Amino acid sequence: MNVGMIMGIAKSTIEVTLWASVPILGVGLIVGLIISIFQAVTQVQEVTLTFVPKIVVTLLSLMFFGPWMLNKLIQFTVNIYTNFPQWVK
Repeated sequence: MNVGMIMGIAKSTIEVTLWASVPILGVGLIVGLIISIFQAVTQVQEVTLTFVPKIVVTLLSLMFFGPWMLNKLIQFTVNIYTNFPQWVK
Protein backbone atom coordinates (compact mmCIF):
# COMPACT_ATOMS: atom_id res chain seq x y z
CA MET A 1 0.00 0.00 0.00
CA ASN A 2 1.58 3.24 -1.10
CA VAL A 3 0.85 6.88 -0.41
CA GLY A 4 -1.23 7.27 -3.58
CA MET A 5 -3.63 4.52 -2.50
CA ILE A 6 -4.00 5.99 0.95
CA MET A 7 -4.67 9.45 -0.47
CA GLY A 8 -7.24 7.94 -2.86
CA ILE A 9 -9.05 6.26 0.02
CA ALA A 10 -8.95 9.50 2.04
CA LYS A 11 -10.30 11.46 -0.94
CA SER A 12 -13.13 8.96 -1.42
CA THR A 13 -13.95 9.11 2.28
CA ILE A 14 -14.20 12.90 2.23
CA GLU A 15 -16.32 12.85 -0.93
CA VAL A 16 -18.78 10.33 0.51
CA THR A 17 -19.00 12.30 3.76
CA LEU A 18 -19.72 15.53 1.89
CA TRP A 19 -22.29 13.96 -0.41
CA ALA A 20 -24.04 12.31 2.53
CA SER A 21 -24.25 15.56 4.51
CA VAL A 22 -25.11 18.04 1.75
CA PRO A 23 -28.88 17.36 1.55
CA ILE A 24 -29.49 17.88 5.27
CA LEU A 25 -27.18 20.87 5.57
CA GLY A 26 -28.59 22.44 2.42
CA VAL A 27 -32.18 22.15 3.55
CA GLY A 28 -31.28 23.54 6.98
CA LEU A 29 -29.43 26.44 5.36
CA ILE A 30 -32.34 27.32 3.09
CA VAL A 31 -34.89 27.16 5.90
CA GLY A 32 -32.63 29.23 8.17
CA LEU A 33 -32.23 31.85 5.45
CA ILE A 34 -35.99 32.05 4.87
CA ILE A 35 -36.65 32.41 8.60
CA SER A 36 -33.95 35.08 8.92
CA ILE A 37 -35.48 37.07 6.07
CA PHE A 38 -38.91 36.71 7.67
CA GLN A 39 -37.56 37.94 11.01
CA ALA A 40 -35.80 40.89 9.39
CA VAL A 41 -38.91 41.94 7.49
CA THR A 42 -41.36 41.56 10.37
CA GLN A 43 -38.91 42.45 13.18
CA VAL A 44 -40.09 39.42 15.15
CA GLN A 45 -37.10 38.29 17.23
CA GLU A 46 -38.45 35.11 18.77
CA VAL A 47 -35.69 32.63 19.59
CA THR A 48 -37.79 29.51 19.13
CA LEU A 49 -38.85 30.70 15.69
CA THR A 50 -35.37 29.88 14.39
CA PHE A 51 -34.82 26.50 16.03
CA VAL A 52 -38.12 24.64 15.87
CA PRO A 53 -38.71 24.89 12.08
CA LYS A 54 -35.09 24.00 11.33
CA ILE A 55 -35.26 20.92 13.56
CA VAL A 56 -38.55 19.80 12.01
CA VAL A 57 -37.35 20.33 8.43
CA THR A 58 -34.03 18.64 9.19
CA LEU A 59 -35.82 15.56 10.53
CA LEU A 60 -38.15 15.51 7.52
CA SER A 61 -35.24 15.82 5.11
CA LEU A 62 -33.45 13.03 6.97
CA MET A 63 -36.50 10.83 6.45
CA PHE A 64 -36.64 11.79 2.77
CA PHE A 65 -32.91 11.63 1.94
CA GLY A 66 -32.03 8.91 4.48
CA PRO A 67 -32.32 5.92 2.11
CA TRP A 68 -30.16 7.65 -0.50
CA MET A 69 -27.55 8.59 2.10
CA LEU A 70 -27.53 5.07 3.52
CA ASN A 71 -27.13 3.63 0.02
CA LYS A 72 -24.08 5.86 -0.61
CA LEU A 73 -22.52 4.80 2.70
CA ILE A 74 -23.21 1.11 2.03
CA GLN A 75 -21.67 1.33 -1.45
CA PHE A 76 -18.57 2.96 -0.02
CA THR A 77 -18.25 0.36 2.74
CA VAL A 78 -18.69 -2.53 0.30
CA ASN A 79 -16.06 -0.95 -1.96
CA ILE A 80 -13.61 -0.68 0.95
CA TYR A 81 -14.17 -4.29 2.05
CA THR A 82 -13.95 -5.76 -1.46
CA ASN A 83 -10.76 -3.88 -2.36
CA PHE A 84 -9.04 -4.39 1.00
CA PRO A 85 -7.15 -7.58 0.00
CA GLN A 86 -5.71 -5.80 -3.06
CA TRP A 87 -4.52 -2.87 -0.96
CA VAL A 88 -2.80 -5.02 1.65
CA LYS A 89 -0.56 -6.85 -0.86
